[in-house]
Amino acid sequence: MSNAIGSYLKKHSEALVKDLGIEAAAALCGKSKATLGRYYSDHPDHADRFMPIDVVAAIESAARFPHVTAALADLRGITLSYDSDHKNARSGGINSDVVALSQRFAMLMAEYNQSIEDGRITINEAKRLLTETLAIQKVLIDMKLHLEDEAV
Repeated sequence: MSNAIGSYLKKHSEALVKDLGIEAAAALCGKSKATLGRYYSDHPDHADRFMPIDVVAAIESAARFPHVTAALADLRGITLSYDSDHKNARSGGINSDVVALSQRFAMLMAEYNQSIEDGRITINEAKRLLTETLAIQKVLIDMKLHLEDEAV
């Protein structure tokens, strides 16, 4: 596995754990907080450690978003879609989605503008940009679900 792919998966593993909170994630999957931390650590000693699939499934079952599953799909060029029994869509409809999308995009652009101001994007700035892009992705999934509902 290339370093770029490993790093990408580790970042999404970290986002998954932080989505739920490390204590809740540890309790849910039966791993220690230290073990979970090793799964997404970028320290060379942990470069070959990745979150096992059963741990991913356990944590994603309670998370707001399937971060690792989405990352794996992204790596294969696959687009995910939630089914109607598990969707996280709000009841506001397409108009609310358009407003939410424009707000999230504005937040992403503001974050990007602030991050690039000094000519480089730090790791923390990249994490904030990733958080905003994931928020946009969630809004787009909600929007897709609302459009599918209206098309039926």
